[in-house]
Amino acid sequence: MHGAELLADLCVVLAAAIVAVLALHRLRLPAIAGFLVAGALIGPSGLGLVDRSEDVERQAEIGVVLLLFTIGLEFSLASLRRIARMVLVGGGLQVALTTLATLGLATAAGFTFERALFAGFLVALSSTAIVLRGLSERGEVDAPHGQLTVGILLFQDLCVVPMMLVVPMLAAGDTSAASIGLAVGKALAVMAGTVALARFILPPLLRAVARTQRRDVFLLAVLAVCAGIAWATSLVGLSLSLGAFLAGLVLADSEYGHQALADVLPLRDLFTSLFFVSLGMLLDFEVLREEWLLVTLLALGLIVGKFALAALAGLLMRAPVRVSLLAGAGVAQIGEFSFVLAQLGFDVGLESEHELAEFLNASVITMLLAPLAGSLKPALTHLAARLRPLDRWLAARPLAERVSRARSGHVVILGYGVGGELLAHSLKAAILPYEILDLSVERVKLARSRGEPIEFGDVTRPDLLEHVHVRSAAQVAVLLNDPDATVRAVRAVRALNAEVPITARARFRADVERLREAGATHVVAQEVEGSLQVSSEVLVLAGRTVAEAETIVDESRRSIGCG
Repeated sequence: MHGAELLADLCVVLAAAIVAVLALHRLRLPAIAGFLVAGALIGPSGLGLVDRSEDVERQAEIGVVLLLFTIGLEFSLASLRRIARMVLVGGGLQVALTTLATLGLATAAGFTFERALFAGFLVALSSTAIVLRGLSERGEVDAPHGQLTVGILLFQDLCVVPMMLVVPMLAAGDTSAASIGLAVGKALAVMAGTVALARFILPPLLRAVARTQRRDVFLLAVLAVCAGIAWATSLVGLSLSLGAFLAGLVLADSEYGHQALADVLPLRDLFTSLFFVSLGMLLDFEVLREEWLLVTLLALGLIVGKFALAALAGLLMRAPVRVSLLAGAGVAQIGEFSFVLAQLGFDVGLESEHELAEFLNASVITMLLAPLAGSLKPALTHLAARLRPLDRWLAARPLAERVSRARSGHVVILGYGVGGELLAHSLKAAILPYEILDLSVERVKLARSRGEPIEFGDVTRPDLLEHVHVRSAAQVAVLLNDPDATVRAVRAVRALNAEVPITARARFRADVERLREAGATHVVAQEVEGSLQVSSEVLVLAGRTVAEAETIVDESRRSIGCG
């Protein structure tokens, strides 16, 4: 009966999430706030519609693992090198300043050193899921403040590992530099070993799977890589989340990274939605009723303090005032991994159940308010303009926006068979820029060895078409052998770019009208063009001039409706 009960709980969770998201959408609040509200309403301290929250939390853990895996896929080792300064300096300063400030305040409030340091760990982390989703929705990931925000978040995510190793030591009172250094060294060694192992094992495995051109098998392989590396890191005492992040990070540098990300995203979105609902279930209305003032002040203090310290970190690394303020507002909430650390701290005796409830309630409030950070941009920009002399005093250095490799006026080639290869050769001879997308691992490998700008992926997937910059393309050529895939690809391109000219190749005359209805601007039917070429050769051999043959052939083309 447990399976039926779990399914009933999932129905309640999903229905409540949909209703809450739709209701908050009318108030222009993001989906994450809706998930948190839904969890609070249906949870044990709300309406009590779901009293087996452990089952939901167990599935939510999958969401955390997939979340970190996709974060790793989106931020490859190469991209980390590009924003290394933001990660190491910006992130390091934010974590250090927040941890030290919390340590000082907690010690002054009577906490022991160990418990105060643990509180610093909890406060230092921000919500990667909420912030990244907000930046993506506003198109600000590549903006200067977006890069600084992402750098801070990545450093925080990397800090989760040593923090989780240090927490049991704090509970045991073992805070010597040697013990903490050993824990950090262990984490770094495992991370390096995982990256090295994955680099040797992943390429041949995924190459063999990709040759099948079966999306279901490829997805299973990607999930197996994610789960396998996460499980392996857990065996040596590290978190599943770190293993998943490392798996994504390594896979992102391979030619299969874009396809893996596109396949995993729907699963990630489903399970992370459950994760946020489970967080909402942690909201204890009894604690809110009895200590609403304390919880409210604690939540506001966390938001204001984290905003100020993160902005200070940006200023100390000599980022412009505007960038520092916007990044500070972005990370001014408690993160999802703070909940993981808080539960661990409770298990080892670093905090009481009542303290845990107070912290969780205040933290959920900060996460509910976090999506509003984007609406503060005009006010913070105005404040930054008034503080512009501070830029000169600090000798602030502008953070350049990340340069995309997209080129305006390029041609996108979908399919790299004989037709795609010939088109690429012609474009290169004409000195015209182009990008290619193909699902054959052999063709992609061969093309890359020749220096072609090619990506591995399914040409019918809009998220993969984004990686070859269809939105900014001057033309798109669809050269596939599968008629149905050609139609789906044309529709996907047209959905992303309503104006771009699309030239599609059809095998048979019967497919021409279907492709035009799908959005193709020009359709070339192989059956027709091949037959017309034969006609032209026959006419020339019969004594007609080339010009006469071309005129007759053009009339024939128009007469059958292919002109």
